[in-house]
Amino acid sequence: MLNPALAKQKLDEIGQLGIGISLDDFGTGYSSFSHLAEFPIETLKIDRSFVTGIIQDSGKQHIVSTITKLGHSLGMSIVAEGVETKEEAILLNSYGVDYLQGYYFSRPLPQLEFQYLLSHS
Repeated sequence: MLNPALAKQKLDEIGQLGIGISLDDFGTGYSSFSHLAEFPIETLKIDRSFVTGIIQDSGKQHIVSTITKLGHSLGMSIVAEGVETKEEAILLNSYGVDYLQGYYFSRPLPQLEFQYLLSHS
Protein backbone atom coordinates (compact mmCIF):
# COMPACT_ATOMS: atom_id res chain seq x y z
CA MET A 1 0.00 0.00 0.00
CA LEU A 2 3.03 2.26 -0.06
CA ASN A 3 2.45 2.68 -3.81
CA PRO A 4 -1.34 2.59 -4.48
CA ALA A 5 -0.94 3.13 -8.25
CA LEU A 6 1.36 0.11 -8.56
CA ALA A 7 -0.91 -1.94 -6.30
CA LYS A 8 -3.93 -1.11 -8.48
CA GLN A 9 -2.02 -2.01 -11.64
CA LYS A 10 -0.99 -5.38 -10.20
CA LEU A 11 -4.48 -6.12 -8.90
CA ASP A 12 -5.99 -5.24 -12.30
CA GLU A 13 -3.53 -7.64 -13.95
CA ILE A 14 -4.48 -10.40 -11.52
CA GLY A 15 -8.17 -9.71 -12.14
CA GLN A 16 -7.62 -10.00 -15.90
CA LEU A 17 -6.42 -13.55 -15.26
CA GLY A 18 -9.85 -14.33 -13.82
CA ILE A 19 -8.70 -14.34 -10.21
CA GLY A 20 -11.02 -12.60 -7.76
CA ILE A 21 -9.64 -10.14 -5.24
CA SER A 22 -10.77 -10.17 -1.59
CA LEU A 23 -10.06 -7.48 0.97
CA ASP A 24 -9.31 -9.41 4.15
CA ASP A 25 -9.85 -8.10 7.70
CA PHE A 26 -11.87 -5.14 6.46
CA GLY A 27 -12.14 -2.41 9.07
CA THR A 28 -8.70 -2.98 10.59
CA GLY A 29 -5.07 -2.35 9.73
CA TYR A 30 -4.40 -0.96 6.27
CA SER A 31 -7.91 -1.46 4.91
CA SER A 32 -9.83 1.72 4.27
CA PHE A 33 -12.87 3.01 2.44
CA SER A 34 -10.62 4.43 -0.28
CA HIS A 35 -9.57 0.88 -1.20
CA LEU A 36 -13.18 0.06 -2.05
CA ALA A 37 -13.23 2.68 -4.77
CA GLU A 38 -9.61 2.37 -5.96
CA PHE A 39 -9.11 -1.37 -6.29
CA PRO A 40 -10.98 -4.14 -8.18
CA ILE A 41 -12.29 -5.86 -5.06
CA GLU A 42 -14.91 -8.61 -5.41
CA THR A 43 -15.21 -9.70 -1.79
CA LEU A 44 -15.02 -7.93 1.57
CA LYS A 45 -14.08 -10.06 4.54
CA ILE A 46 -15.32 -8.44 7.74
CA ASP A 47 -12.73 -8.84 10.46
CA ARG A 48 -13.62 -11.20 13.31
CA SER A 49 -13.16 -8.36 15.81
CA PHE A 50 -16.52 -7.01 14.61
CA VAL A 51 -18.20 -10.42 14.93
CA THR A 52 -16.90 -11.37 18.38
CA GLY A 53 -19.48 -10.13 20.88
CA ILE A 54 -21.84 -8.83 18.18
CA ILE A 55 -24.92 -10.28 19.89
CA GLN A 56 -24.45 -8.00 22.91
CA ASP A 57 -22.94 -4.99 21.13
CA SER A 58 -25.33 -2.81 19.12
CA GLY A 59 -22.38 -0.74 17.85
CA LYS A 60 -20.85 -3.81 16.21
CA GLN A 61 -24.28 -4.74 14.84
CA HIS A 62 -24.58 -1.35 13.14
CA ILE A 63 -21.04 -1.53 11.76
CA VAL A 64 -21.49 -5.01 10.27
CA SER A 65 -24.90 -4.15 8.85
CA THR A 66 -23.52 -0.98 7.26
CA ILE A 67 -20.43 -2.68 5.82
CA THR A 68 -22.69 -5.35 4.33
CA LYS A 69 -24.98 -2.79 2.71
CA LEU A 70 -22.04 -0.76 1.42
CA GLY A 71 -20.29 -3.79 -0.04
CA HIS A 72 -23.46 -5.02 -1.72
CA SER A 73 -24.13 -1.57 -3.18
CA LEU A 74 -20.67 -1.77 -4.78
CA GLY A 75 -21.39 -5.26 -6.17
CA MET A 76 -19.21 -7.10 -3.66
CA SER A 77 -19.79 -10.33 -1.78
CA ILE A 78 -19.46 -10.19 2.00
CA VAL A 79 -17.75 -12.75 4.27
CA ALA A 80 -17.97 -12.53 8.07
CA GLU A 81 -14.98 -14.07 9.83
CA GLY A 82 -14.95 -15.56 13.31
CA VAL A 83 -18.51 -16.90 13.53
CA GLU A 84 -18.60 -19.11 16.62
CA THR A 85 -22.27 -19.43 17.61
CA LYS A 86 -25.61 -20.19 16.03
CA GLU A 87 -26.92 -16.82 17.23
CA GLU A 88 -24.13 -14.99 15.41
CA ALA A 89 -24.83 -16.97 12.24
CA ILE A 90 -28.54 -16.14 12.38
CA LEU A 91 -27.89 -12.43 13.01
CA LEU A 92 -25.30 -12.16 10.22
CA ASN A 93 -27.63 -13.96 7.82
CA SER A 94 -30.36 -11.47 8.70
CA TYR A 95 -28.01 -8.65 7.58
CA GLY A 96 -27.52 -10.35 4.22
CA VAL A 97 -23.92 -11.44 4.79
CA ASP A 98 -23.17 -13.81 1.90
CA TYR A 99 -20.69 -16.17 3.55
CA LEU A 100 -19.92 -17.10 7.14
CA GLN A 101 -16.58 -18.45 8.29
CA GLY A 102 -15.59 -19.72 11.70
CA TYR A 103 -15.43 -22.42 14.30
CA TYR A 104 -19.23 -22.66 14.45
CA PHE A 105 -18.97 -24.58 11.18
CA SER A 106 -15.60 -26.28 11.60
CA ARG A 107 -12.12 -25.81 12.92
CA PRO A 108 -9.41 -25.65 10.23
CA LEU A 109 -8.94 -29.13 8.79
CA PRO A 110 -6.11 -30.98 7.09
CA GLN A 111 -6.76 -31.56 3.39
CA LEU A 112 -7.79 -35.23 3.69
CA GLU A 113 -10.27 -34.53 6.50
CA PHE A 114 -11.74 -31.67 4.48
CA GLN A 115 -12.12 -33.88 1.40
CA TYR A 116 -13.80 -36.55 3.52
CA LEU A 117 -16.17 -33.96 5.01
CA LEU A 118 -17.12 -32.73 1.54
CA SER A 119 -17.77 -36.19 0.17
CA HIS A 120 -19.76 -37.43 3.21
CA SER A 121 -21.92 -34.48 4.17
